[in-house]
Amino acid sequence: MPAPGSAHGERGGADGEDGVRLRARLVVATVAVAVPMVIGLIWLDARSRHRAAEDALVRITRARLDEPGARARCEADPVGWSRGPHRHGPGPHGPGSRGPGPVGEGPGPDELGPLGPDRDEGPPRPPPLGPRGAPPRFHAHAGDLSAVDPAAPPLPASVRAALASRDWVAVAPSTFAADVTVAVRTDWPAGPCAIIVTRGTTTPGFLGALLPASPIWLLPLVAVLAMVMLAIGPVVRRIRRLTAQVQAAAATGFTGAGVALDPARDEVGDLSRAFAAATGEVRRQLTARDDRERVLREFLANTTHDTMIPLTVLGQHLAALRDPAVRADPAQVEAKVASAMDEAHYLGALIHNLGVAARVDVAEPQIERSPVDLGALVARVLARHRPIASERGIELDSGVPEAPLRIDADLTMIEQAVSNLVYNAIRYNRRGGHVAVVVDRLAGDRFVVRVLDDGPGIAEAELGRLVERGFRGDAARGRSTGGHGLGLHITHTVARLHGFALAFDNRAEGGLEVTLMGPALPPG
Repeated sequence: MPAPGSAHGERGGADGEDGVRLRARLVVATVAVAVPMVIGLIWLDARSRHRAAEDALVRITRARLDEPGARARCEADPVGWSRGPHRHGPGPHGPGSRGPGPVGEGPGPDELGPLGPDRDEGPPRPPPLGPRGAPPRFHAHAGDLSAVDPAAPPLPASVRAALASRDWVAVAPSTFAADVTVAVRTDWPAGPCAIIVTRGTTTPGFLGALLPASPIWLLPLVAVLAMVMLAIGPVVRRIRRLTAQVQAAAATGFTGAGVALDPARDEVGDLSRAFAAATGEVRRQLTARDDRERVLREFLANTTHDTMIPLTVLGQHLAALRDPAVRADPAQVEAKVASAMDEAHYLGALIHNLGVAARVDVAEPQIERSPVDLGALVARVLARHRPIASERGIELDSGVPEAPLRIDADLTMIEQAVSNLVYNAIRYNRRGGHVAVVVDRLAGDRFVVRVLDDGPGIAEAELGRLVERGFRGDAARGRSTGGHGLGLHITHTVARLHGFALAFDNRAEGGLEVTLMGPALPPG
């Protein structure tokens, strides 16, 4: 079996692994949320750039097709018309015209503005926000989508079907690709310029961009992840501290300091309070178990010790009946039988008392209360004791009210308590004596049970010690038979648990009076 320290160390290591797993799960959860969001933003940004570039290319293409003489120039030299983009600025026909210029001087996608004849009017335009890119490239196609320029990239067959229902269609290999291609149907279906395909790119500027060109926008996500890691640190430390306290409490068998309460009003604080409550409950259960084991050991020890003497005496009386001399004398036979009956009755009472003692001598005795009729209870007790009283020549009497008098009590316990009082009055009375049990209802819904005998009584100095376990006062009462002082102790304990009062007094005319008083249930 490992030492508590080593076991605690091993558990501490496992606890550290649990903390790492918690952090790892949080990181994975954060990344699982952030990555799709980043991908979605990138997709939306790319899609927005594509749409903006497509619209811009369509406007550029239509503007070029609307130029004066565009059809004639295109049909006369479709390859040259396609490869010679017009420059922005004065042309051979005067200001505002668009004549051919060198490649690379046309407007890039980032410079696109309102297109039309009035583009050169007004104040000068500011410089573009982004870098200048390559100008759009135009390629003329016949009505069957065959390219006039052999260097033109081929078009997919799906473009024909798309153009059948729309004036223009965008052809893109991928949303995340920078290349953008649009095919625009012209009003010249019979010639080589029936369809103009314009190619551009989303790379140069910020046309339609949702995100900055620089990945600096990822920094907030990294900052959020870092803050999550920093924020979870104290939580993990608190959980580790709580785990260590629970393990330490378990290592000491929940007999130590227990779990300290976390003052925070959050889930970890609630968990610490739940563990503290559970630790207290476990400690209470362990204490109750120890009490039960102690009571069981005492019960076995008391049963062995307390029953040994009456069993031995009973055996001696029965053995004496086998003696021919005793059997020849009827008086001796009667005396031995009476003594054997006395010991058997005492043995039965002792076992009943030990059973009740096992229930009351615990930290938290369980009392099963119910309405108890005292008149019926006294009748049962007297019927049980009449044989032994008759054998001793003792007369048993009782007085109970006509109306039922009920109390709220544990039937088994209270019946054994009254039985002990009656048995004590019979056992230690003189031959030919009297024992009476009187039950009365007092004012204020209270009851009194009085057990009276005319025996030798007991010394005043010993009255207060009658309820002590093991006290007998044999000399004071002139008892001829030994006892173990358990019955009156059980009666006193039962009365205390029920909130009843138990009193002992010597009678003026001789004998002992025992009074049991307490609250009664209302009549009816």
